[in-house]
Amino acid sequence: MLMELPAIAGVAAALVAALLIAFMTTPVVKSLAERVGAVDVPKDGRRMHDHPIPRMGGLAIFLGFLLSTLVFVPLSQSLRGMLLGAIIIVILGIFDDIYALPALPKLIVQIIAALIAVLHGNVIQVLSNPNVFSDNPYWVLGFWSIPVSVFWIVAITNAENLIDGLDGLTVGVAAISSLTMLVIAMLVSENVVALTMAALAGGCIGFMPYNHNPAKIFMGDTGSTFLGFVLATVSIQGLFKFYTIISFAVPFLMLGLPLFDTCFAILRRISKGQNPMSPDRSHVHHRLIDMGFNQKQAVGILYVISAILGLSAVVLTTSGALKAMVLLCALCLAGLFAYRVSIGHTREHSSKAPEDREPPVKDPLEEGDDSEDSTGVSER
Repeated sequence: MLMELPAIAGVAAALVAALLIAFMTTPVVKSLAERVGAVDVPKDGRRMHDHPIPRMGGLAIFLGFLLSTLVFVPLSQSLRGMLLGAIIIVILGIFDDIYALPALPKLIVQIIAALIAVLHGNVIQVLSNPNVFSDNPYWVLGFWSIPVSVFWIVAITNAENLIDGLDGLTVGVAAISSLTMLVIAMLVSENVVALTMAALAGGCIGFMPYNHNPAKIFMGDTGSTFLGFVLATVSIQGLFKFYTIISFAVPFLMLGLPLFDTCFAILRRISKGQNPMSPDRSHVHHRLIDMGFNQKQAVGILYVISAILGLSAVVLTTSGALKAMVLLCALCLAGLFAYRVSIGHTREHSSKAPEDREPPVKDPLEEGDDSEDSTGVSER
């Protein structure tokens, strides 16, 4: 059942408040980052920007989210646990953006933050059985609920961090994911989840003008790990508690891009005999750049993919699995056709005689945040 009009107005107010706070505090955070030395200096081939750029911009997103949440969202025990864990993650991110912390201490702190959220009630107690032919529609996790929940939160926290490779990529993907969960929560009248996701989406949108290419400030680990932590924790509150196939599929659709990129990166490294946590330059966004797309085009493509997955999650929630699959296939075919057309246009343009070609437009080598994965080594 759709939320009532007063509740929708509250959601809009939470989003706008977080947006304005994040937008107004980002210049302050930028000055602070420069003073404390949280600056990304390009020093390897994975980074594409060519001059030092301050990071730690995720602090502005966090401030917008936190203040909006405290004003508009009723403080339950699970929300307190999520906020406490998020504060720990942000503090860890600030120190990492300044001092580049080692991998193991970061992972331990992330587990502690996730455990705090889980022990306050953010627990995956059941999982839908993906085998639709089974007599048992869901699995009760029992003792395993705590480790599974901690693993989910830590995994998504680092997955969001891993895709932080181009200007505006992670903040845009997180905004799409949070808006997806916001729409789903409104459709099923989950007011607390809707308000929380509105605050997160507003914080992301308020930060985006400073982070799109060419970026004036990077969100750093302060932002990417915070966004992943909140998305993972709130997905437990709003999606995993339904005893249907929706509870299994929707979170994976909503967070499909970072999950796919992380899984693919780990499998790729293992197949090459490398440490699965070692950095490389083969993430999805790197591959798009190597294919000849500029940064804005690559980010736009990944935005569209995230939006397709998010729309499929909404349709799955409202209309069932069959319609969601049909929509997903149709949108994928449309995207493939558009890609073919764009490639054909590019080849036609490149085949012209030199005197017939238009003067090339130089794409400035300015690129996204200095993000680090769970190993503490930048993916750029």
